[in-house]
Amino acid sequence: MVTTPLGRKLGWAWLQYPGRRLYRRLTQHAERDRESRDAATLAALRDEEAAADAEAADDGTEQIGDTAERPAGVVPAIPSTTSEGDTVTGFRFEEHAAEMESAAQQYDPDNAMEILAMVEGLPAALTSVANVMRILAERADSEFPLEKEVADGFNDIFGALMSAVAVAEDMGPLFRQAHQQDIARHEDPRNGPEAEKGWNV
Repeated sequence: MVTTPLGRKLGWAWLQYPGRRLYRRLTQHAERDRESRDAATLAALRDEEAAADAEAADDGTEQIGDTAERPAGVVPAIPSTTSEGDTVTGFRFEEHAAEMESAAQQYDPDNAMEILAMVEGLPAALTSVANVMRILAERADSEFPLEKEVADGFNDIFGALMSAVAVAEDMGPLFRQAHQQDIARHEDPRNGPEAEKGWNV
């Protein structure tokens, strides 16, 4: 560049490296233009978002997070019933337990004596449930390819359920004591059941 040596000789800095100064000037101008475009784009985007929010508020539209039902806690995953296309068969304790739970929810006794019969049958029912764990403990220890700790776990559950059986055995006498007079009118009615109905309210 001819101007650079001449500028050095004359001591004029403005005459040196004109290409660099031109490049710097063009770069600065381009940066200012880009900043202006970015600012305009952001302003337009904010205006569009504000308009969309206002429109949603006018329409009464709710966000998904406001309407979706969510569990109160962590929900365990349901075990898969299939493996490589084959349906798993065998003993599914949870299905039988779910049937019992559903039956309890739909239970509509005709009278309180029916409830008494159910209460007095609880020890036998809970014993059967406990025996499920006892059988699993025995078979886990002798037949199934499981470690002894697993069999011990089933046995612990069996012990806990048998403790519940002991509590259930007290429910029948407790029920009879609390409703002694009501039960007597059904089990030992005065002058027969029809005459005892005169006390029903």
